This record gives sequence, C-alpha cells and structure tokens, in this order.
Amino acid sequence: MDRGTVGSANRGRLNVEVRSEGRSEVVTPAGELDHHTADLLREPLENAIEQGRTRLVVDCTRLDFCDSTGLNVLLGARLKAEAAGGGVHLAGMQPVVARVFEITGAEAVFTVHASLEDALNS
Repeated sequence: MDRGTVGSANRGRLNVEVRSEGRSEVVTPAGELDHHTADLLREPLENAIEQGRTRLVVDCTRLDFCDSTGLNVLLGARLKAEAAGGGVHLAGMQPVVARVFEITGAEAVFTVHASLEDALNS
C-alpha cells in the first residue's frame, strides 16, 4: 500500500508501504512524520493489529523527520500491539529521528534494531 497525504499542501510528504514478511508486518514510512501526516502511519499500524498482525516492524530507513505527534502514533501502536501479545520493533533509524527518541526517553520502551534485517531475524 502506498499512500499520499490528504490535501495538496502536504501531498507526498509521507508515503507508507506495508508488506507481510514471515511473522512480521513491515511498515515503511518515507518522508516526514508529523501532525499533518501522522494518520497516514496510524491507519496501517492499527489495521495490521486489527487483522492479528501484532509483530510490527517499522522500517525507519527512509523516515526523514519525526515530531512528537509521530512519536505518539508509534507509542500508541506499541501499546495496542503489546496488549494483543505482540510488539513494535523500530529498524534503521536515521540520526535525526533517533535523536527524538533519545531526548524523550522513548527509545527505552521500543525494541530498536540497527537494520531491517536485524529486526526480522530477532
């Protein structure tokens, strides 16, 4: 699934691809994750959980920016996935995105992997 943002001013700021790989649902956001684009990531994460795909791997290699709204989307998905017996794994975070997680302490509540391959093999 490749999704663009709603509204011409934000079109193309975030695209989200979703695929199943083994026991994981791999969600790849590309672009900027902020208050304008957060629902584009929230919806596929929640849909995966509703469909019983509770081991979510978020491939962050193409994520250029994440603000507090984006962080809250990921935290919300983590709570829902864990309540259903799964979890959220973050893979390949760029330094600018990793910094948000470090500053807020959110890195402590996620399983963080250096690469997508590491996340899928864990």
